[in-house]
Amino acid sequence: MTSSSASRKAKIQAATPKSQQRKGANPLVVATVVVVIVLAAVVGAVILGSQDKKAATTAGGSALPKGASAMGAGILVNPSAPANVPTLDLYEDFQCPICAEFEHRFGADITALADKGQVKLVYHTLSFLDDNLHNDSSNRAANAAACAADQDKFIPYHAANFGGQPLKEGAGYTDAALRSFAQKAGITGAGLTTWDTCYSSRAHNQYVVSVQTQSEKDGVNGTPTLKLNGKTLDLAGFTSESLAAAVKAATK
Repeated sequence: MTSSSASRKAKIQAATPKSQQRKGANPLVVATVVVVIVLAAVVGAVILGSQDKKAATTAGGSALPKGASAMGAGILVNPSAPANVPTLDLYEDFQCPICAEFEHRFGADITALADKGQVKLVYHTLSFLDDNLHNDSSNRAANAAACAADQDKFIPYHAANFGGQPLKEGAGYTDAALRSFAQKAGITGAGLTTWDTCYSSRAHNQYVVSVQTQSEKDGVNGTPTLKLNGKTLDLAGFTSESLAAAVKAATK
């Protein structure tokens, strides 16, 4: 053993309690140290997770997509609707399987009401399922749809997105899939280039975050949620006919 090694060993022994030198480390002390280390790691992970989430929700631009009048407001897809017709607000999360089923069953009838000018149709794209499913697909899909709104393609993008929702909940959307939805929605050429730039830079991310925040403040705690002139519609036994009747009754 070299003199430096002997010196280092002597210092270690001097810093170690004599009881541990004779019998080895106290199991209780070791266990306590392990628990403290584990707890520190968990706390650290929570803090880091919180920081990552904060970074994700504060990243990107604050531009409003076409059809949105303010932060937190939904996207009005038919601004030329008559002033006397009711407002129909639809709250959805692109990762919500029930929303996809709702779109499959009633989407065409709802958009037909908008096309005929019978309602002012406003979409609110939520992103709360990112927390539940531990991904960021709802946020990215909402950003992608907002970029499509700039191209006057929100409704076809919305339909393409739900049509391409992964069969396994939580599998999430790839960026390539979200881009393919833009193409299916009819965004091509220079418009697709603009969409790519908008999506890649998250030009509407602050808007997307604000929609989720405002929806929570407005008491929306599940998707899909449908409101007619601010009143939540009961989706139990909901039909296209019952919606049409409610719209007619609410028309001034």
